[in-house]
Amino acid sequence: STLASEVSGRIIRVAPAFRAGGFFEKDDVLLQIDPRDYETAIVVAEAALAQANLRLSEEEARSEQALRDWERIGGDDAPSALALRQPQMAEAAASARAAEARLEEARRDLERTAIQAPFAGRVLEHRVDLGQSVNTNTILARVYSVDFAEVRLPLSERQLDHIHLPELYRGDQVENTTGPKVVLQGGLGRAQFEWEGRIVRTEGAVDQRSRQLFIVAQVADPYGRLLPGRPPLKVGMFVRATIEGDTLNDVFVLPRRALRENRLLLIANPEDQLERREIDIVWRNQDMIVVRDGIEPGERIITTQLAYAVEGMKISTGDGKRKGPGGAGGQWARKKQQGIEAGNKPAEGKP
Repeated sequence: STLASEVSGRIIRVAPAFRAGGFFEKDDVLLQIDPRDYETAIVVAEAALAQANLRLSEEEARSEQALRDWERIGGDDAPSALALRQPQMAEAAASARAAEARLEEARRDLERTAIQAPFAGRVLEHRVDLGQSVNTNTILARVYSVDFAEVRLPLSERQLDHIHLPELYRGDQVENTTGPKVVLQGGLGRAQFEWEGRIVRTEGAVDQRSRQLFIVAQVADPYGRLLPGRPPLKVGMFVRATIEGDTLNDVFVLPRRALRENRLLLIANPEDQLERREIDIVWRNQDMIVVRDGIEPGERIITTQLAYAVEGMKISTGDGKRKGPGGAGGQWARKKQQGIEAGNKPAEGKP
């Protein structure tokens, strides 16, 4: 957030916390602008209000006297508004209200000479100092809240398939949305640290260039001394996020090196012949792929890198036994029953 001055004047006092990195609490006075001119303005406004009230009282008395004079004359018709001085009384009442409003404005301006913190937070950057004169709307500092930190994380369409994100519809209450857990990992120097949080919302549009959707992770009290030795989650720090995703059951988990042409596996059939088979990949990361359909338990999957992979070519299995194909590397297809956590490929972002 940007902290700006609402009045002009010279800064006569600066709080010790008004420095880059300084912490402050809500309603703390960070800066004090010279209030003397505004105190004088209140005295002038009070005098103007007293004069306006006096004039109003005089006009009310004149109106009452005009009514008595009309009754004494005994006119048959009702007196006009002008005869009773009602327009003059209305103008005097309006002047009194305007004078009262100017007094309230002067009091507000005096209050605004004390620059107070709108929330508990921390100073990101300060732009003024003691003795400097500022004008209305002068940028004084950039500050941010310390109640929680928010991190934008980009997710691809494939990653979105396995993560249940909080979607906000028209009329929904923002406070009621709760998303999956997320662990943020970041380093200062050689040390690595973790902060736990939750996904609280998704942004309203898909990035036009990357076709990624940005989601927002929220970490509560990131600047509190919750764990000994862990530093605060600093603004601008790059982090990697591990997001809780779906559990995939009855799938095959294979090394990434077994994948060919981004969609095929090489299978050694019972006759030791090579088969090129297209598979259904439900999840992948840098080290593994997760396959649901296209292979069966017990089939031999070729992981050896072959210069030529021709359908039907003979495969040497080394010693003739049902071992890994190619004599140099292979893997048996085994269905993973207990399930794996999908949707937890690290995403990068910063607070």
